[in-house]
Amino acid sequence: MAKVIIFGIVETAELAYYYLKNDSEHEVVAFCVNHKYLPEEKYFKSLPIVDFDNVEELYPVKEYKFFAPMSPLKMNTLREKIYNSIKKKGYDCISYVSSKAIVFNTEIGENCFVQEGNTLQPFTKLGNNVMIWSDNTVAHHTVVKDHVTIASHVMVGGHSIIGENSLLALNSSIPYGTNVAKGTHVRMGSVLYEDTEEMGEYLGNPAQKIDQSI
Repeated sequence: MAKVIIFGIVETAELAYYYLKNDSEHEVVAFCVNHKYLPEEKYFKSLPIVDFDNVEELYPVKEYKFFAPMSPLKMNTLREKIYNSIKKKGYDCISYVSSKAIVFNTEIGENCFVQEGNTLQPFTKLGNNVMIWSDNTVAHHTVVKDHVTIASHVMVGGHSIIGENSLLALNSSIPYGTNVAKGTHVRMGSVLYEDTEEMGEYLGNPAQKIDQSI
């Protein structure tokens, strides 16, 4: 069991608190935000909200861990920035995997948030700072790299690679053996049939790259 500080006080933090309180062995002791976002009311869910700038003075690095369930805004780069700031201070991060997920021998990194109804088949691997919402399948021998968000009802075929900072939106599908390049956004309901290009946005069935210059 770890004593955990949750970064944030918006809905993803509220969800994280609920999951950790009701479906984990961990104890949430505080919430934390950057100084400019400190509210006048310094409590959330009856727990203290502390300033990230000096959090280690109240919660020593060796005694507490962090969980940062941030949104995928700006292709997960804001979540990446927060995660790196936490690591720079020297904290370890927990990962949460729902007891209602089906997980085999998956290797799971730090600060991952795997919700209910997910199936992570044998020989899959999650990097650090990965958020997987409910009811997805990540098939065998697939690698999900750092700072990725997978929304709900997504199918990722076996032997695929999901590159850093990618976002797979609701009901999208990634076939067997696909290389999803870094920073790819697969839009809602889209089906990839080919590898993607870095920082590309894809829409449709079959998915086509959107011309972002228009």
